[in-house]
Amino acid sequence: MLVGVEPFHLVGYKLILYGLSAVITFGMSVLLFRARGMSFLQKAVACTLLAVGGAPLFAVIDYAIGVICLYPKPLAYDPLNFGYAMIYGGAAFLGWSCLFVAMLYSFEVVDRERRLAAVREEALAAQMRALRYQVNPHFLFNTLNSIGGLIEEGAGGRAERMLLSLSTFLRATLALDPMQDVSLSQEMALQTEYLDVERERFSDRMSVKIDVPEEVREALVPSLILQPLVENAVKHGVGATVGPVEILLQARRIGERLHLSIENDMPVEGAQVARPGAGIGQRNVAERIDARFQGAARFDAGRGGPGRYRASLELPLRFA
Repeated sequence: MLVGVEPFHLVGYKLILYGLSAVITFGMSVLLFRARGMSFLQKAVACTLLAVGGAPLFAVIDYAIGVICLYPKPLAYDPLNFGYAMIYGGAAFLGWSCLFVAMLYSFEVVDRERRLAAVREEALAAQMRALRYQVNPHFLFNTLNSIGGLIEEGAGGRAERMLLSLSTFLRATLALDPMQDVSLSQEMALQTEYLDVERERFSDRMSVKIDVPEEVREALVPSLILQPLVENAVKHGVGATVGPVEILLQARRIGERLHLSIENDMPVEGAQVARPGAGIGQRNVAERIDARFQGAARFDAGRGGPGRYRASLELPLRFA
C-alpha cells in the first residue's frame, strides 16, 4: 500500500508462492528429521546449506508466478528484484530450519526425560521391594523363635494363638504392594496385629499406647514403614528389660509435615548401647523413605531421655 500497489490484487500470487514454499519447507523438514542424529554443528551447517539452496528456488518460483500472472504481457527480468527474492526466501528458509531443529531438540529432551523417569521409577520399585523382603524374613525369624520358645515352655495354647496371629499378619502384609501407600489408620492396624503376636510372649510386661489424632488418621504413609521400628521396640525394649515396658506409637501434624514416633522403655544402663542406625530395620526405614521421597523425609533414632528410646519419622503430609 505504501508503494501504491493494491494488496488484494496480489492475494492469489502470494497464496501460490507461499504454498509452493511450504512444499519446499516440508522437504527440508524431512531431510532434517532424518539427520536428527547429527551433532549440533552439523545441524547448523545443514540448515545453512538448505537455506542457501532454497533461496534461488524461491526466487525462480517468484519470477515464474509473476510471468504467469502477467501473461500475455511479458515480465522483464530484474536482477535487483531477483536478488531481493533470494535474500527474503533464504532468510525465511533459514528461520524455518532453525525452528524445526529446535522443535526436534525439545521433543528429544522430553522423550529422554520420560524414559529416564520410567527407568528411575523401575529402579525405585525394585529397591523398595528388596528392602521390604529384607524386613519380612527378619520379623518371621524372631516370631518363629518366640513360638518355639513357648512350645518348649509347654505353653501350647499360647503358641497356637501366636501362630494364628502370625498367619493373619503375614497374609495381610504380603498382600500389600511396597509401592502403594496406605492410610495411617491401616498402618497402625497392622502394627496392632503385630503387637498382638508379641503380647502372647510378653503379656505380663508389655503395654502398648497408641496416640493418633483423628486429623491424621487418613494421612498416607508407605506400607509397613513402622513395622521394623515397632519390632525394634519389642526386641530392644521389652526383650532387654526385666520390668514392665511401655511402647508408645504417636502421630502429630506440624504444618504440612507428618511426624511419627515410636518410643519404648529400656534399661538406663543400656541407654549408651550403639543402637541408633545400627540395626537392619532402621537402615531399611531410612533407605526406604530416602528412595520414596527423594530427600523430603527424615528419620532419627536415639535416646529420648533416661531409660527411654525414640525413633521418629518426618514425612510430607499427604492425603488420598
